[in-house]
Amino acid sequence: MFKKILIANRGEIACRVIKTAREMSIKTVAVYSDADARAIHVQMADEAVHLGPPAAAESYLLGDKIIEAAKSTGAEAIHPGYGFLSENAHFSRACAENGIAFIGPSAQTIEAMGSKARAKQLMAEAGVPMLPGYQGEDQATETFKAEAERIGYPVLLKAAAGGGGKGMRIVESAADLEGELESAKREAMSAFGDDRFIVEKFLGAPRHVEVQVFGDSHGNVVHLFERDCSVQRRYQKVIEEAPAPNLPDAVRAELHRAAVEAARKVDYVGAGTVEFLYDGQDGVYFMEMNTRLQVEHPVTEEITGVDLVEWQLRVAAGDAIPLAQEEIQVRGHAVEARLYAEDPADNYLPQIGRLHAFSVGDHLVIEDALLRVDTGVEAGSAITPFYDPMIAKVVVHAETRQGAVLALAEHLNHAVIDGLRTNRDQLIDILRHEEFVAAPPTTKFLTDHEVTGARTLSDTDFALAALTYQRARSADGGLGLGFRLNGPAVGMVTLAGSEGPVSVRIEQDEQSCRVTVADSTIDVGLTELPDGDLEAQIDGRTHLVTDPWPRGKGEIGVYTDNGVVWADLYDPFSQSGAADADGAALSSPMPATVTGVNVSLGDRVAAGDVLVTLEAMKMETVIKAPQAGEITAVHFAKGDSAPKGAQLVDLLAE
Repeated sequence: MFKKILIANRGEIACRVIKTAREMSIKTVAVYSDADARAIHVQMADEAVHLGPPAAAESYLLGDKIIEAAKSTGAEAIHPGYGFLSENAHFSRACAENGIAFIGPSAQTIEAMGSKARAKQLMAEAGVPMLPGYQGEDQATETFKAEAERIGYPVLLKAAAGGGGKGMRIVESAADLEGELESAKREAMSAFGDDRFIVEKFLGAPRHVEVQVFGDSHGNVVHLFERDCSVQRRYQKVIEEAPAPNLPDAVRAELHRAAVEAARKVDYVGAGTVEFLYDGQDGVYFMEMNTRLQVEHPVTEEITGVDLVEWQLRVAAGDAIPLAQEEIQVRGHAVEARLYAEDPADNYLPQIGRLHAFSVGDHLVIEDALLRVDTGVEAGSAITPFYDPMIAKVVVHAETRQGAVLALAEHLNHAVIDGLRTNRDQLIDILRHEEFVAAPPTTKFLTDHEVTGARTLSDTDFALAALTYQRARSADGGLGLGFRLNGPAVGMVTLAGSEGPVSVRIEQDEQSCRVTVADSTIDVGLTELPDGDLEAQIDGRTHLVTDPWPRGKGEIGVYTDNGVVWADLYDPFSQSGAADADGAALSSPMPATVTGVNVSLGDRVAAGDVLVTLEAMKMETVIKAPQAGEITAVHFAKGDSAPKGAQLVDLLAE
């Protein structure tokens, strides 16, 4: 067995690998960028090597530098995690050439399955069921148009070297194909350095079901059952569970058979995942094979009791798979939710900032349900624009699917994740949605249902927000309402409601506190705590009044029964400016890199024309003209960095 390994990754997967390595008495070496100098994975490892600036291309993607770090520290093997170099055949080959074990499949296997076109060819030869499609070398736009007509719309464009949903586009008609192909090619080239594409028939509402496979250098291949990953946004998985529920026995058997045959076809060694689309009846169709450990591997570990990272390390060191197929059994059900720093109510806009508090209901004990949290952050950690915005994977294992689903929702409901917006409330709403609880949904679940996690503030929420704001303004930790002769102290706060300003009046004397929200009056009992915070008793319930979480100017974080909700101070100037939706639509929604500028000074554009394309957190954002008009200024060029809120172009409306 290895004595020391290097983890060529960051965040939660680096922490995950280090945890198992510790249990196996294997020393670990972390690598890090400037942005991750104080990251948890750096603190956990026995040694750490600095790679470079924050951008992945200047740090985590520098294969030669990572290999040199392994050699200089005496690491015998490199675990690539997922993403970055994990499916890079050149890196795998370079490790072998330098006498370092790559904890994953061979370069030849990665090359075979890394090309979606080549993978489909090989899988067809192995008898794996396929969707109609085109994966040829001719990449001319006219060829794609002809093939799409042959297959029949709608079709799905997929980057040949892609993964993780990047570079994928649904095309509904011939009129949209050329524009979607150009946009997808830009995103694919940025993400993978390769703009080759395949096209295949698009199934409107399938389930996404995948099989965990494992192979060793002794010719053994096993499966560890399947996962359902159908709840997705932008082809990125949000909820995953194992085993996949409500599958006919024949379909389940076919999935396992096809996955094992796929792995055997390419002499697979290590952990891999074969992904399929299931049409809900009896049809399963090969999508792709991921030649690495999947993000969602914890649900498989929970139902089988297998440590997949341990298996990876043992197999990479030359051992055989520890268990035979018949020895791998399913116990109970596991569900995983991906907690992201993003705002589902604002088109999943990634959020950047610092976590001021972070716990995921780990104090909560639910009978017959076991909580697991895989993360690479803690209170005080920064979420930067350089990497994927996932904060944690929250997993619950229970005896039944319903038990796991409801327990996971309850743990998330008791979570405190403060400092920036997350998708926590959306996850709760998904897990509690009657259709999800009743049966696994299709990949259209988030398209068909308005599940954003958006919360409507109640009068109590507005009252607590006003009390929190007044307390923050007070120098002595009280409410700071001032002093009046012959009357109670009075404070006024105006907050932003969904339909306009909400006036909140606070009256306090020595005996009582009354808060009036619009026309509703609430009696509040206030108790000062030893640490200076206040407790507010409203209608028999106790709420904490503490410093607002400092996420942004004018935003107030308020503790409620459903965790922290956010209220905004009403600003008539910004509100009137926000009414100019056209201007807001032409600004950068986050710190981003300009990847394309499609217009010049004086150009006339129609509503919906693409003006600028941006990239941040590995995703492309397209800025379109909100209405017809003339371009009167272009403020950025391709390759420039645009700060959040920066005006990209000026448009004089017709």
